[in-house]
Amino acid sequence: MKRFLFDCGVRDAEAALGLLLLRAATGLMMLIGHGIPKLQHFGTLKAAWQVPDFFPFYFMSPPLSLVATLCAEVLAALLLVLGLMTRPAAFVLCFTMVVAAFDINGASAWFTLPPNGKELAILYLIPGLVLLLTGAGAWSLDATLYREPKRRRW
Repeated sequence: MKRFLFDCGVRDAEAALGLLLLRAATGLMMLIGHGIPKLQHFGTLKAAWQVPDFFPFYFMSPPLSLVATLCAEVLAALLLVLGLMTRPAAFVLCFTMVVAAFDINGASAWFTLPPNGKELAILYLIPGLVLLLTGAGAWSLDATLYREPKRRRW
């Protein structure tokens, strides 16, 4: 379980720098550009927030759906910036972006302005998938928490 939550993937210095930049940029852009504004306007957004239209999520109320979105856009984005539990956080962010692109904006065109298009959600989905596959890299909290045991030489 510890390896699943904290494995940082590659430990190459150049790859670690690239993953650090990808994690920090994606996480901060999601946090500052989407999560914090939704958190600040929670009272006005909660009544009209869209609920995903597939099982079991269509049982959620609009405020609960907004809280789930905020968990992804604030908590998962913050975990990405820190490099802590990166793969589970990237999964949550990817799941949210798939729902945003293909369910909430499912009838929209691919390349339209952000309130109605799929493009922005897919642009956040791509780095999320990269981080899901690669891990956080050597310059992360995951790397300090999970140290692989050294291999024995025969």
